[in-house]
Amino acid sequence: MLTSVVAIQPRSLTCLSVLVFAVGIALSTPTAVSAEQSTTTAVRAGMLIDPEAGTATPNQVILVEGGQITAVGDDITVPAGAAVIDLSDLTVLPGLVDAHNHLGLTYKVDPERNIYYLTYILDSTPIRAIQAVSNGIQMLSSGFTIVRDMGNNGNYVDTALRVAIEQGWVPGPTIINSGIIIGGMGGQFWPTPEMAREHNIIYPEYLDADTTDEMIKAVRQNVLFGAKVIKICVDCKPYAYTADEMRLFIAEAAKAGMKVEGHIQTREGARAAIEAGLWSLAHDGPLDDELHKLMAEKGIWRAGTETPFTPYRGSERAFERTVAGLRNAYANGVNLTFSTDADYYIPGMTRGEVVINFLLTWQAADIPDAEILKVMTINGYKVSETYDERGPIAPGLAADMIAVVGNPLEDIDTLRDVRFVMKDGLVFKRDGVVVPEVFFNPGPVNGWQIGFDERVR
Repeated sequence: MLTSVVAIQPRSLTCLSVLVFAVGIALSTPTAVSAEQSTTTAVRAGMLIDPEAGTATPNQVILVEGGQITAVGDDITVPAGAAVIDLSDLTVLPGLVDAHNHLGLTYKVDPERNIYYLTYILDSTPIRAIQAVSNGIQMLSSGFTIVRDMGNNGNYVDTALRVAIEQGWVPGPTIINSGIIIGGMGGQFWPTPEMAREHNIIYPEYLDADTTDEMIKAVRQNVLFGAKVIKICVDCKPYAYTADEMRLFIAEAAKAGMKVEGHIQTREGARAAIEAGLWSLAHDGPLDDELHKLMAEKGIWRAGTETPFTPYRGSERAFERTVAGLRNAYANGVNLTFSTDADYYIPGMTRGEVVINFLLTWQAADIPDAEILKVMTINGYKVSETYDERGPIAPGLAADMIAVVGNPLEDIDTLRDVRFVMKDGLVFKRDGVVVPEVFFNPGPVNGWQIGFDERVR
């Protein structure tokens, strides 16, 4: 039972019902919280999961103050006046991570016809921003407190979403965004001459970068407009990037403290990306036993995007190859991430429900439940470089946690029914019902430039 919940003072929301209608999320009636209540919250966990150690410890108390965890243990004294969240009948664990998603992109029909560039015509950047808000809320509701948003987001929808969440305009996961994908002329697909030369469709889905100067400028543009990670299309054209060119991307991104993920389509491109030492490789198609061994040696992250859905994965035989590839990567000790590439709508399912169904691929690969959970949490924090800030339930880190019935170390399917979600010390979901009233902020915190101040100084 939830006795009371407070981490910060809830703010008035005169238009909350309108916003909720827009995103299609049903809210329960907010619980009133007096100004006199403490900002300290005590979470009583029936079981507390440590995915990194693979342990489940009963009867733990987690103290939260100012959005951070201050203490964890079974002998914690709850301060007088603290709000108490009783999850003694549930299992508490860190929030989940999708290391490759596209929140500002939602296919309605013909998802595999390579028409990303038509999205710029069919759905404007503003409507895609609204879609991204809705998708972000849906992801958080399913327990995903961190999402790496890896491009195809119109004109920096991903940055706009991150800023809106950080300012408190809307609830959502922590966003690690890539900005616009960088690639050779034409981006990922095959435009007409008019599309390519006039940039009337390809931009802003892809930044053309064919020369050294263009590569440097593209990285700097994404940094300037709020990217947190750089994504390049390694071999989307016959004129794929060389290992030396990818090292240039790595060096330029490093100046801003960022890593580089490579979208790979061919074995040759994947090998060059591994040789160059990219941080992570997206998509599993070209990867085989030899390349997996090389990735493991270099500690390169694998964002395989192994979809279980028939319309998006191709034939059953193709799915079997996907499962075999994932199984091989695990056997070779590759750094694995839970990465979905989710960019499509399935009737009757939220974006979060679509994403959690990717468990089917991991289960088909016979990967132990405890390892899957570690991939979905600890590995996600590491690939997103948030491990020292948020994720693990430990003192000094952000208070991000979820709760389920049962033990996901033994039954990963328990993650399909997330009953409780807390992010930054704020309760977003309780008793299986979304209640995000405390996430909203009535005015700007720092405008578009939020998060830029330290770099500017």
